[in-house]
Amino acid sequence: MEPLRITHVGGPTALIEAGGWRLLTDPTFDPAGGAYRFGWGTGSRKTAGPAVPAADLLPVDAVLLTHDHHGDNLDVAGRAFLPSAGVVVTTASGARRLGGAARGLHPGDATTLEAPGRPAVEVTATPCRHGPPLSRPVVGDVIGFALAWEGRRGVRLWITGDTVMFAGLRDAAAAMDVDVVVLHMGGVRFPVTGPVRYTLTAREAIELIALADPRVAVPVHYEGWRHFRQGRPAISRALARAPADVARRVRWLPIGEPTTVDP
Repeated sequence: MEPLRITHVGGPTALIEAGGWRLLTDPTFDPAGGAYRFGWGTGSRKTAGPAVPAADLLPVDAVLLTHDHHGDNLDVAGRAFLPSAGVVVTTASGARRLGGAARGLHPGDATTLEAPGRPAVEVTATPCRHGPPLSRPVVGDVIGFALAWEGRRGVRLWITGDTVMFAGLRDAAAAMDVDVVVLHMGGVRFPVTGPVRYTLTAREAIELIALADPRVAVPVHYEGWRHFRQGRPAISRALARAPADVARRVRWLPIGEPTTVDP
């Protein structure tokens, strides 16, 4: 099978290429400067636009959308992009909101992407908790994605989605045989909710890498919006104190450049 190549477009948006498939995560293509409201007094401003224009990423066979209701994971231009993708896979509640041919998954559910002349890709929804305990009614449903290519052992790629560390995530990480993990990071918090976090901190990511034991770990969704509290410098400082066996697995992708991460 051909190598796994990832182009980090910015924020959570990445183009994944392998086995003839072109899969796009969480489309965010608005220019910098826009303000976004996430509900319950939370919001942010976008500080960087996409490194690659949406039109330059086509064709896209499927969009893997961790959740549809926050503008830093699906913005206005990203929403307009969805009809150009062959398939949209997202949460069950998000699929109801989006309508059309969107495929909705609960954690643990799976769907298969199939096309002539290509290995099938099984997409399994993994659990996320996008905030503190009991926050789901406020922050909404979020999932990650574990991708397994036909003819290749185990999970070739796991996209965590926006989540904090919790028991369900630990269990999923420990149970998977994964080659590459894409970590949604940033340690998000908001003034209105004080110290409460909404995405992985560097410390949590280090724990997750140790549990999942991937060959490669790729940070994304740590830049491009003001609500991120841990950018690359802070994450790098934490990695410098992490066990060497964990830190050596982390690979920073140059934003906007196709990069082979798994030969």
